[in-house]
Amino acid sequence: MLIYLAFLRMPFENNDDYFKGRGAQINTHNKFLKNKYVTEHIEGLDEILYENIATQIIEAHPKSIVSVSDSPDISFSYSINPYQGCEHGCLYCYARNAHEYLGFSAGLDFERKIVVKKNAAELLEKFLNKPGYKPLPIMLSGNTDCYQPIERKLKITRSLLEVFLKYKHPVSIISKNNLIVRDIDILKELAKLDLVQVNVTITSLNESLRQKLEPRTVTAKTKLMVINKLTSNGIPARVMMGPIIPGLNSDEIPALIKAAADQGALGAIFTLIRLNGAIGEIFSDWIHKAYPDRAEKVLNLIASCHGGKLNDSRWGNRMRGDGKVAESIHQLFKISVNRFLKGRSMPALNLNHFTPAAGKQGKLF
Repeated sequence: MLIYLAFLRMPFENNDDYFKGRGAQINTHNKFLKNKYVTEHIEGLDEILYENIATQIIEAHPKSIVSVSDSPDISFSYSINPYQGCEHGCLYCYARNAHEYLGFSAGLDFERKIVVKKNAAELLEKFLNKPGYKPLPIMLSGNTDCYQPIERKLKITRSLLEVFLKYKHPVSIISKNNLIVRDIDILKELAKLDLVQVNVTITSLNESLRQKLEPRTVTAKTKLMVINKLTSNGIPARVMMGPIIPGLNSDEIPALIKAAADQGALGAIFTLIRLNGAIGEIFSDWIHKAYPDRAEKVLNLIASCHGGKLNDSRWGNRMRGDGKVAESIHQLFKISVNRFLKGRSMPALNLNHFTPAAGKQGKLF
């Protein structure tokens, strides 16, 4: 039986009410677990608090690595997540809820208990060599960032890209980390065959907001540099403004798209924030601490985009929203794309180059 801290506080710079360097400010209760610690007598929990502050790397050995999705409002069917949990600490991340299936919290645990799958490349090869397999683009990653900090050491994502190149299989990547430029050598070879697309997530040009909203990501300036570096090397890249949060970063849409366009972006896409499951509690707690003067206004604006609720699971609406506020965001985004990215587009991924290892071996005889 796993027992963990449901509520956590540590002082930073004489501020007892805010975690510096982390996104979530609490460890929400895992709905799958019956027991939890509470801080009724915080003085008795000091040892546990300090023991649990460091990031932990947990190795997993899955039997499969490719996830299949049949969600009608997602553009990909296959995805790979070499990591579960993400040290970037983005407040809004929908993948937080998935951490509860591992017995952890969607709050602080999501940022400091990182599950790694070192056998990912081996499992991908097995998947691509299944009899009768027909290639479809595979997304890296559908949930957590495949270029989060631990990738610098483990290079699991790079090993996956090597497999995609070996089999000439199309791959789409979404990341907000500049570590991706390390792999430009492989990405260039994939791009020559129209086998790769890159989506670079930029949530805000406001550095103060970025530091609070996604504390362990790189700056917007660095992310823009990533777009420039990729496109100047012939690797198709577009900006992903995700998520748009009304009252926090929604006014930045034109400036952000222009900045991405100036660096060579070939397109732009967006999602509207939704606060499903534990994320509603995590985000609400955070915004009352980070922006107390406008917390209720922002929460009300988010709810107005989702039928009056923070939680929205409706296909087609959950990531785009509806209502007057959502419509104004859609319109501003469309106008900005037409103004700054007119005539640009991402090249389609090519499915015709795929060569399974079994086929290569057969040609030898």
